[in-house]
Amino acid sequence: MSRTVFVNGEFVPEADARISVFDRGFLFADGVYEVTAVIAGKLVDYEAHQARLRRSLAELDLPSPATDDELLALHRELVRRNALDLGSIYLQVTRGAVDRDFVWPAADTRPGLVLFTQPRASLDSPEAERGLRVAVAPDLRWGRRDIKTVQLLYASMAKSQARREGFDDVWMTENGFVTEGSSNNAYILSQEGRIVTPSLSRSILPGITRSAVLRGAAEAGLEIEERPFSVAEAQGAREAFITSAGAFVTPVVEIDGVRVANGRPGDLAQRLRRLYLDEAIRTAI
Repeated sequence: MSRTVFVNGEFVPEADARISVFDRGFLFADGVYEVTAVIAGKLVDYEAHQARLRRSLAELDLPSPATDDELLALHRELVRRNALDLGSIYLQVTRGAVDRDFVWPAADTRPGLVLFTQPRASLDSPEAERGLRVAVAPDLRWGRRDIKTVQLLYASMAKSQARREGFDDVWMTENGFVTEGSSNNAYILSQEGRIVTPSLSRSILPGITRSAVLRGAAEAGLEIEERPFSVAEAQGAREAFITSAGAFVTPVVEIDGVRVANGRPGDLAQRLRRLYLDEAIRTAI
């Protein structure tokens, strides 16, 4: 069944979706994006995703193509038109279509706006059941990883290489410490029983699921340390896991060929996954 997508002011069948060859997202990766989970036809963490979108746009001096209310209406209309019960909505904003030039175009250039849906079969996943095996690679991305831009080439390269080597994903490192995964935030449960995750900076994305999971963990009385951790510390941890809008909370059971603890998903990751999904379903709009 063909999806209905939204492209620059129109709802169209996916086969008819067209983007100009002059779109700066295509030519320069000059754009930002968000991915919002949909559960039971409702949007998860939507307001937080929109707040991060506004921040990304502001950091790039990129005008918004629509108001907050208009973007919410577009999300809901896509859910309706595609009868989406479970999945996600991808949103992308670019600086628009103008003749190719390294200099940003005039401020009145019309931004590009694309949204489309991606269904999923279940809230459960094989990865959540068995845990992820992650490789390790140097973090060679640009220095403003806190902006959710569409320039994802190195993350794609690193994950593809990890898959070729038999891993599920990759954790990237900088100056000896883990930054994040290819499209997710990274965590360990230290030997002292604390949740450890890198603190927010220009080196990592301020994950929406990260924020929600840490809030839920704090409310549950769990101790949290936002600080760097090394690959060796992660390999010797009691547990490891990731979070993202698509993976929710997913255990990591092996890092660069070394099993974490007994090599099986730990109790904490499974507990946090349940806590997050319960709250996400309760607060979805």
